[in-house]
Amino acid sequence: EVQIVESGGGLVQAGGSLTLSCTTSGFSLDDYALGWFRQAPGKDREGVSCISAATGITDYADSVKGRFTITSDKAKNTVYLRMNNLKPEDTAVYYCAAEYTRFPSIYRFYEYEYWGQGTQVTVSS
Repeated sequence: EVQIVESGGGLVQAGGSLTLSCTTSGFSLDDYALGWFRQAPGKDREGVSCISAATGITDYADSVKGRFTITSDKAKNTVYLRMNNLKPEDTAVYYCAAEYTRFPSIYRFYEYEYWGQGTQVTVSS
């Protein structure tokens, strides 16, 4: 059974940091890339970052480049999203998702077949 569980969300002041974790089971990170997506109230879901543990390929949205870092730990079947210098506009529910590929993209969210339940990130000004 495939499971994706996000954790690490919370309330933080602008300029602060959070690290989100995406723990998976039921598939291998050698075959599946993981991506982080977010959705704020009244807005469309947008891709934030993604990584293939097999190829090392990563991708970031322009809005988070230089502030967010995605890493993977295959031994723990977990992907992390380190978020620094958070801004109020980063407030959203953050979802982790898995795509069967070694060449991921944050723009092909429709190809991600497994999704977690999401974790709330709230950044206060």
